Amino acid sequence: MDKDSDSTVTSIDENTENFCSNPTRDILAEGITNLFKPTIEKLDERVASTIQLQSELRGQLDALAAQLRDIEKAQNQIPEFAEKVKELLNVKHKVTIINNVLSSSQERLIGLHKLIEKEQRRRQALLDSALSTNIS
Repeated sequence: MDKDSDSTVTSIDENTENFCSNPTRDILAEGITNLFKPTIEKLDERVASTIQLQSELRGQLDALAAQLRDIEKAQNQIPEFAEKVKELLNVKHKVTIINNVLSSSQERLIGLHKLIEKEQRRRQALLDSALSTNIS
């Protein structure tokens, strides 16, 4: 048997033709897209809210750390406060890390949202094109 005769690779023209003429797949893809879109939007809103709250919390932690340092200086370096300041700085560091993770997640969600909208516009254009071709 010849290698070329066993090939299952189809040409780009065949794939494009099959892609445009499969309404069931298009409906399923649109349904799946519409299914995930509200969840992604809600998640994006929650991430933005969490980022804002994390930022506010970071500011409060900074203020609290400054106050504890002032108290510590005023009371001649009480060791208990030194440990608490370190713990507070560790918490602040963790909040910063979480904020960075949330920011990158939000950026990914925004990118995904843009891709979904782009795909919807592309599908709508294909559908409009197919409908105008069928009507003409």
